[in-house]
Amino acid sequence: MTTQRVLTGITTTGTPHLGNFVGAIRPAIAASQDPATESFLFLADYHALIKCQDPAQVRQSSKEIAATWLALGLDTERAVFYRQSDIPEITELTWILCCNAAKGLMNRAHAYKAATQANEEAGEDPDFGVTMGLFSYPVLMAADILMFGAQRVPVGRDQIQHVEMARDIAQRFNHHFAPLFTLPEAVVEDHVAVLQGLDGRKMSKSYHNTIPLFLPEKQLRKAINKIKTNLLEPGEPKDPDDSTVFQIWSAFASPEETARMRADFEEGIAWGEAKRQLFELVNATLAPARERYYALLDDPGHIESVLQRGAERARAFSTPLLAQVREAVGISAMR
Repeated sequence: MTTQRVLTGITTTGTPHLGNFVGAIRPAIAASQDPATESFLFLADYHALIKCQDPAQVRQSSKEIAATWLALGLDTERAVFYRQSDIPEITELTWILCCNAAKGLMNRAHAYKAATQANEEAGEDPDFGVTMGLFSYPVLMAADILMFGAQRVPVGRDQIQHVEMARDIAQRFNHHFAPLFTLPEAVVEDHVAVLQGLDGRKMSKSYHNTIPLFLPEKQLRKAINKIKTNLLEPGEPKDPDDSTVFQIWSAFASPEETARMRADFEEGIAWGEAKRQLFELVNATLAPARERYYALLDDPGHIESVLQRGAERARAFSTPLLAQVREAVGISAMR
């Protein structure tokens, strides 16, 4: 059977929320159970340092994200699950790729362009506050992908550019030195939902509008009750396609339950009732994993041992590839 190697990284800068679960975690766990897929999943803690200068937050987020994936049933015997910073070959490869990546290519990266544009609009020097981490993180992302020969990289539309950059950097290296790198493809899963947050914008840590994934029951109910709705009264028809409540419902419900709720919206279900049903559905879906999640947080030694086993498996790929890369660029033992 031909297998496809798929790689997904999760930046360790916050607490996983419902949007992460629906958009990334659930599809990645499902893919990792497919015999035709070889899954590499990692905690992107070096990437976290670009955005977050709070060591306690990076540490806590790493623990919460690892516990989340394990609680939701990731099979770490099948998938290679590791922490980026446990693979020293990644940082070494990043430097070698930096020496091959065109600065002009980095200048075009969306995050860098957005930062310089915001600075110019504020009357600042274009590079004010821009670190080399922000500027060159597409190279670190290229190293993450190329190190493990990933053929498919599931990303949101805003990250397609980074996978294309990884391809560009790989082609350049393969041309100049040796054909060592697989050219990756970005995979955008259009059928995967992008959830709206409490304020109706995309659910995102940067908007502070998220519903954390494993909130205790009482707090989950409160958070769902805070979802912004319009002023339509009970009995007045409501547009399901314009409703965050309905959108989150659809991401958790079966097609039959979704069709039934759509009809209820058109018949004028009260917002309070719709939110009550949404809470019951989300809570029932997440309750078993929530219990496992809190048990895992209380046992960081177990999480650490899982990550160390994952690092060993990952380094079985990264160590020989880096040896070939070093040989190709002329860094090797005297003979």
